[in-house]
Amino acid sequence: MSDLNSDRYVSFCNIDCDQNADRLIEMLDHHIAAGNGSEQWQQYFIGKRAEQKKMQRDNLNFVGSQTNPLYEYFEDCDDQTASDLLYQIEQECC
Repeated sequence: MSDLNSDRYVSFCNIDCDQNADRLIEMLDHHIAAGNGSEQWQQYFIGKRAEQKKMQRDNLNFVGSQTNPLYEYFEDCDDQTASDLLYQIEQECC
């Protein structure tokens, strides 16, 4: 029998999807503000974040729709912590 405390196929209860997505976006915004990674990725995410705000989409939606670019950007920034959190969100929430 599976553990109901963290099985996304049974329930999202006890999984901090929104909180983790918010943390990841804070990491993303920090990297952009610090000028980390390539200029191309910075401009890409500046545009995508503006689009997100205009469309009033939450951070979990943003992470789910930008998973692959986020992996590449965090790799470009050499941020394993952010990549690990992204993987966790992808596995538990997307």
